[in-house]
Amino acid sequence: MTISSPGKIPSNIEIAQSARPLQITEIARRAGLRMEEIQMYGEHKAKIGLKALSRVKTRPYGKLILVTAVTPTKAGEGKTSTAIGLTQAMGRLRKRVMLTLREPSIGPIFGVKGGACGSGYAQILPMDDINLHFTGDIHAIGTAHNLLAAMVENQVTHGNPNRIDPARILWRRVTEIPDRNLRHVEVGLGGEGSLKRTTGFDITVASEIMAILALAKDFDDLKARLSRIVVAWDSEGRPVTAEQVRAVGAMALLLKEAVQPNLVQTLEGQPVLIHTGPFANLAHGANSIMAVELAMRLADYCVTECGFGADLGFEKFCDIVLPGTGFAPDAVVLVATLRALKVHGGLSLEAASAGENVPALQAGFANLAHHLKIIRKFGLTPVVAINRFPSDSAMELKLVREHCLGLQVRFAVSEISQKGGEGGEALAREVMGALQEKGSQFKPLYQADRLSLEKKIERIATEVYGADGVDFVESAPADLKWLESNGYGALPVNMAKTQLSLSDDPKQVGVPTGWRLKVRQLRVAAGAGFVVALTGKILTLPGLPARPLAEQLDVDANGKITGLF
Repeated sequence: MTISSPGKIPSNIEIAQSARPLQITEIARRAGLRMEEIQMYGEHKAKIGLKALSRVKTRPYGKLILVTAVTPTKAGEGKTSTAIGLTQAMGRLRKRVMLTLREPSIGPIFGVKGGACGSGYAQILPMDDINLHFTGDIHAIGTAHNLLAAMVENQVTHGNPNRIDPARILWRRVTEIPDRNLRHVEVGLGGEGSLKRTTGFDITVASEIMAILALAKDFDDLKARLSRIVVAWDSEGRPVTAEQVRAVGAMALLLKEAVQPNLVQTLEGQPVLIHTGPFANLAHGANSIMAVELAMRLADYCVTECGFGADLGFEKFCDIVLPGTGFAPDAVVLVATLRALKVHGGLSLEAASAGENVPALQAGFANLAHHLKIIRKFGLTPVVAINRFPSDSAMELKLVREHCLGLQVRFAVSEISQKGGEGGEALAREVMGALQEKGSQFKPLYQADRLSLEKKIERIATEVYGADGVDFVESAPADLKWLESNGYGALPVNMAKTQLSLSDDPKQVGVPTGWRLKVRQLRVAAGAGFVVALTGKILTLPGLPARPLAEQLDVDANGKITGLF
């Protein structure tokens, strides 16, 4: 389908509402699914039963294309849009391709971010459903999470058979509404029989259950991972798990539909699997292993997005997601914008968006080069995609192209928001060229069971972020000792770090030098299978801005939505 977009591009919601999506049964047919393998949620979305994955288990894998980015600005650089547009472009080139994406968090829709289903003519449909309740997966995760919190406290109240220390209950509650007043709360004020203590809420997508669902290989693996969740310490400082609280069966029951990947489509009719939504600055930032494997078994090419920059979602995909899966990436698309490069060259976001500034652009090349270095460190072939805005300078685009030639990296200008798949064909051809050059030489940054937690953190900090070293402050030294002594030292490390900088300080743009990473706390996510290292000031529950987008959202009696990006 050729999309012409003369003049001003309509808003995302206007484009989505004017689209004529295919029936989901036709998308399933194109994906190679059988009708008995899908459960329809209306005309344009469906759940895919896990029997489909079992049926195609012996098929060879298709090629896996990762989409990541340079260090993003607060405005975002169009990574999701690029993944969608690339999929549409490969479809135009007659390639059998599928896209796998994370499910958007509901919370940011009401704050400043808006939707997360692409932009312009590179979107997934039905955009409004996906951005809101979709098929209920996030609600199921939140309910399972909060049930576990209630069962932990209930057990303490009724005899405390596992000798849980009430002061060391680790399992907080979750909500999908960005309400800053819930970050720290006191519970148990209801009188007799209540456990009074201080706790708090995180955003649902930061729940360990979300990460577990994303990393589980099948339903049995899901239950095994749920059983390993550490909810508290006992009176002797030993971990107490969800299995000991006897909550696993009930949580699995609540997740029996959420474990199934969701099928939707691009604006141009390519199949898309959306499943799970862990953040990349708090969790590992990738959609589910089950969705990626299913797409790789069904299609010749699977495009998938890693959250935020190559220092975050990409590194975590390589070191947390891939080990034990049996597949590896074949190429990596690194998304950048002229705006982001100029921000990393020292301009404010407003100034970088205002017009041409060659000195700032050239200074920002260092950030681009650093992310290319990260990708190549893992033995993978990068392709640079400049997500072009209509106001971008032709001279600046030429300078980026020349810089990429000097770095011996493939390069393409992407105009997917303005032109859909047609605007991504140049990028698609460069990706196909990269896939034909050589096979994947993928290697992880470390073998998790061969290094201590301290050494793994140091390797990520120095070799990926460019730090001079690591300082373990606040509770981190004691946390390291407890984790190692309780058998969690062989787990990979999930770094919780700002996405706005390679460092742990969001104000340090470009490629900071002469700094040391400060790790202030470590937590075990034993069910997910990683240790979380908290750096800097990371919020696990955002708040609403002074003028939240919720003020402009509305729907009429006919169901027409307004105000959604």
